[in-house]
Amino acid sequence: MSSDASPHTERLLVRQIRWVARDVVELRLTRPDGDELPLWEPGAHVELTLPSGLRRAYSLCGNPTDACTWTVAVHRVPDGRGGSREIHDTALVGRELEVRGPVNRFPLLPAEGYLLLAGGIGVTPLLPMARELTARGLPWRLVLGARDRSRLAYAEELLELGEDRVLLVPQDEAGLPDLAAEITAAPPGHAVYACGPAPMLDAVMSLCRAANPARTAYTERFASGDGGRQVVGTEGEFEVVLCRSGLRATVPADRSVLDVVRELLPAVPYSCEEGYCGSCETPVAAGVPDHRDTVIDSSERATATTMMICVSRSASAVLELEL
Repeated sequence: MSSDASPHTERLLVRQIRWVARDVVELRLTRPDGDELPLWEPGAHVELTLPSGLRRAYSLCGNPTDACTWTVAVHRVPDGRGGSREIHDTALVGRELEVRGPVNRFPLLPAEGYLLLAGGIGVTPLLPMARELTARGLPWRLVLGARDRSRLAYAEELLELGEDRVLLVPQDEAGLPDLAAEITAAPPGHAVYACGPAPMLDAVMSLCRAANPARTAYTERFASGDGGRQVVGTEGEFEVVLCRSGLRATVPADRSVLDVVRELLPAVPYSCEEGYCGSCETPVAAGVPDHRDTVIDSSERATATTMMICVSRSASAVLELEL
């Protein structure tokens, strides 16, 4: 698997697109000559550069044993920032896209067993995990919730892996998944992996701490706003200094550091704009970052020397970055 330090980049062919659920399409990417692609493991994602120039990160949701194909699934977000709409509305089959990755910040770590909790399109990184755990002969259970049955992406594939281990919860029929019951019922040695909207993940973390403080829980947040994020609940504006460039600017309460920095340095790298992919990780020269990402572990934030400028802010009046 490619390292996070220098992800592999090349142009891949969109070989096939198919519907896998309501408002969800699956893209299968291959090399034009059909040769093998770099290896990847469950939890990995890749970044696509779309014809418009937009860059978006998506979880690999195919089978890691398929050495020649990378598969991603994209949920259409009508009020998003354009990436999902472009993928759904553009004739991409037969076109080549620049693809960067794979990068894995949501790895499947050793445990006695696993509870996999998915909300909507959050099933994409968990499906390869279920496949991998089945191949290893390890115990697992997966719960997938969605607004209705038509939106349960990859339901058939999951049931084929084991109907007794998969619970599908269409909200219009059964309400929200009973996360508390699932977490309480999981054996103590089982790790919890969850991917979905922020309220669901906040609930998972809270329930895990309450049920068993020693339980290991891992989460990955997908970009509910089509890769975009509106900064809310901030404490006001602050100054950002770009040390290498000798530039200085004000970051308003309603804008991200990334937005402001990109106006000064358009080439600064970024992708998800949701704080989970790590593409915009930036060294901090001075100041106190207010970490709001899911890349830097909470136990490391006090001593972290970098920050994700797409979502994190500043707890000090001035923040100096190595840019």
